[in-house]
Amino acid sequence: MRSLMKRMAAAALALLLLVPAYSLAVQITITKTNGDVETITDTDTVAVTDTGTGTDAGATAETDPGTNAREAFIDAILLTAQTVYDNANGRWQRAQYAGDIYVCKNYTMYLFNENDMRFRMAEYPDVELVIPMNSEDTADYNKGVGWETIEASQGNPFYAAAEFRYDGSLSLEENKAVAREFMTQVQRGDYFQMSANYYWGVGPHSLVFIADYDSASQTVRWTDSNMKTKKENGINYGLVQFDAVKDIGWFVDAFCHPKRGATLYRLRDDIIFADGQE
Repeated sequence: MRSLMKRMAAAALALLLLVPAYSLAVQITITKTNGDVETITDTDTVAVTDTGTGTDAGATAETDPGTNAREAFIDAILLTAQTVYDNANGRWQRAQYAGDIYVCKNYTMYLFNENDMRFRMAEYPDVELVIPMNSEDTADYNKGVGWETIEASQGNPFYAAAEFRYDGSLSLEENKAVAREFMTQVQRGDYFQMSANYYWGVGPHSLVFIADYDSASQTVRWTDSNMKTKKENGINYGLVQFDAVKDIGWFVDAFCHPKRGATLYRLRDDIIFADGQE
């Protein structure tokens, strides 16, 4: 109740004083075909501050009273990504060892781990959030087509919103058509895991999409690290990317191969603020 009163007071004060730094949140409620109701909140983007450090990028955004917890979690993840990108300043970063956050999977996990303590799942409010590691090789598919299985009751706040697995019973062109449809389902904040064979490498790669699929341009935008890579004196280095953009056909060509594929992981709708973190 106290939190609700604070929200109402903050909103009323913003309207009365007409402070330029605030704007009203716009909410759109969509009733899906299965009867579920989804509320989308559009809020202002929080400005990024460059901390001037290479890896200590734990920037914290002040939560707008109109922002729900799930959107606040996504905002925080992307703010951290923007800060890491700004701090790297286009320089190659070491991505060789287990503790290097610029390794692709480490980077996406870092974005999550820097912010997860502020949030919980309503169904499991006492369980701390975790993010799964990549899946291992199986008889049917290569390592990294998805994540290992961790149940929500164990702290995994993601679900597989969509997946593509190369189907040997279909032609290459049929597989590509399925893969393109899969890529049109990208939403802002989705974690993406693929096993790919493309210009920059062969194997698993992880990234986070920073915007919904753009149907007009048929493109997606994302943040990642170590997709673009080089070696110097036997040490691997990677570039951090933010607001990278490609036609979805580029991704299709990357993961649409036998024994390969990709998965979109999406935060559950019941994300809430942890006690005292709103």
